[in-house]
Amino acid sequence: MAAPRALVALGTALLFAAGVQASKYSREANEGLATAEAKRLETGEFRVVRLNQVWEKAQRLHLSAVKLAELHSDLKIQEKDELRWKKLKAEGLDEDGEKEAKLRRNLNVIMTKYGMNGKKDSQLVDTNYIKDGTESDTLDDPRLEKLWSKAKTSGKFSDEELDKLWREFKHHKEKIHEYNILLETVSRTEDIHKNVINPSEENLVKEEILHNKHRELKDKLRSINQGFERLRKVSHQGYDTTSEFEEPRVIDLWDMAKSANFTEKELESFREELKHFEAKIEKHHHYQKQLEISHQKLKHVEGTGDKDHLNRNKEKYAMLEEKTKELGYKVKKHLQDLSSRISQGLQHNEL
Repeated sequence: MAAPRALVALGTALLFAAGVQASKYSREANEGLATAEAKRLETGEFRVVRLNQVWEKAQRLHLSAVKLAELHSDLKIQEKDELRWKKLKAEGLDEDGEKEAKLRRNLNVIMTKYGMNGKKDSQLVDTNYIKDGTESDTLDDPRLEKLWSKAKTSGKFSDEELDKLWREFKHHKEKIHEYNILLETVSRTEDIHKNVINPSEENLVKEEILHNKHRELKDKLRSINQGFERLRKVSHQGYDTTSEFEEPRVIDLWDMAKSANFTEKELESFREELKHFEAKIEKHHHYQKQLEISHQKLKHVEGTGDKDHLNRNKEKYAMLEEKTKELGYKVKKHLQDLSSRISQGLQHNEL
């Protein structure tokens, strides 16, 4: 009997040692995460000072977890573009300042999108597709409001389809807003250009910049008109079950791609890439939903006083938050790349 007792004692000792070692590794991992987080807080979330200022301001606003994650992804894209511009500027490749001006416009769009531009009337109501925020949010366009009102009461859409349609309307509203910001910038630049008495080489360069901006305006207006026609058609007829794509941004890209100067083979390749892009967006939507649910749970558990339960929920929330930010960045980066390719194809049409 002594031998079995010795084996049991040895097994218990080994299990205890393994538990201690596992606890040590878990503690070290948590300490590593805490150190990384502390370092990030010390140096700032972003490598560009003004983006850190925007992020810090956003922390003080009452934005949902999903909105904050979305803003983080937008600022990451802005950070990438600003760092690339700094390198170009150092090499003397932005002498006319057009790329810098575009960066300022992009940041203005982001600030307005999240209600941080100081204008009360542009403050966006904090809603997302997970909650029924459609009643408290506005579309800022009588034509869109009328279409949406008809669609809601038509009986043609399920709740899920109404959620999808609302995302299309919101996407269209954002496109109009971006167009208006660009239009305002072009108008200001034209006023300055008209006041110049003596034409020079520098002014000829600025004239070329204006021409490029007008082309960008034309592209955006074309996209807005196509988008409105689609919304009008869907609102009256309901969704086409044979429709190739469902996500608003993908539908936009596909409509524009068909107007671009692509060969049949290039268009087919682009179609396949859009399918992958739509799958990426759907995955991002899934994590956004999980993040919102996790945030609600966390708020509930905070009131119970159960520390263990609270810590587990905090860990899950932090993991979902990081994953949502990461996927959001990948979606926006992919959208940027696809839009750039289409823009080049549309420019070839005009040549």
